[in-house]
Amino acid sequence: MSLEITMVILLAAIFNASWNAIIKVSGDRIAVMAVITLLGSLVSVFALPFVALPDPASWPLLGLAILIHTAYHFCLPMAYHYGDFGQVYPIARGSAPLLVTLGAAAFAGEMLGFLPLLGVLFLGVGVMSLAFDTSTGITRNPRAILLALGTGAFIASYTLVGGLGARQAGSVLGFAVLLTLGNGLLTFAIALIWKAKEIKRVISSNLAPAIVGGGMQVGAYWIVIWAMAYAPLGMVSALRETSVLFAALISTIILKEGFGVWRFVSSGLIACGIALTRCKP
Repeated sequence: MSLEITMVILLAAIFNASWNAIIKVSGDRIAVMAVITLLGSLVSVFALPFVALPDPASWPLLGLAILIHTAYHFCLPMAYHYGDFGQVYPIARGSAPLLVTLGAAAFAGEMLGFLPLLGVLFLGVGVMSLAFDTSTGITRNPRAILLALGTGAFIASYTLVGGLGARQAGSVLGFAVLLTLGNGLLTFAIALIWKAKEIKRVISSNLAPAIVGGGMQVGAYWIVIWAMAYAPLGMVSALRETSVLFAALISTIILKEGFGVWRFVSSGLIACGIALTRCKP
């Protein structure tokens, strides 16, 4: 993986951790997610005239990715309802890269060399090890763990489907823009039926952070979709999950959720994983 792709994926990781923190702290979490994705879809509307439409061959995968991403938009805030940001986030994100690597091997014939594969394993284990930080007590709530793992499965699914679709699309950015437009509108429409009052409250009291979150959400996903068109799916997914390091800083400094020894352990594993993914097979 080139240095340029590595750096932009790390930027996406910062965006991803930041908008997830906004979901955690800005009111009713499903309502906040709905507003953020709606605002992200508006960004996509403005971008639409500047991108080419994806090839029709990619539309089935585009539709499937929209449905999976929408399900993820509801599973994630439900996990945050039961568990702390500093532990739900790494469980969800850490379980995804290994699943993506397996899926890429099965459906795209992508077999990583020994060192990059070892890097993916280090990244996945490093991310997941944050779940052993017991300072916030998520391990005492089985619903939080199950929802976080379910979120990880959705992340892996939309990553794999979106990456394969982008490779068929011809226009990678066109595919990404339509995906964020579709899942933003669908998420908001479903949430509006369920959480109309809460959505109005978010718009009236927390619109500014939601606007920032919407921009970072679509920016992070556009970057990742672009990267997956040019780099192995499993490596892109694993490197994106370094966002847990930024999430650990946010949960410690801003959310005051504590900093345990496992965060030092996981940081070392993740650093080793990044270095190994940059190695040639």
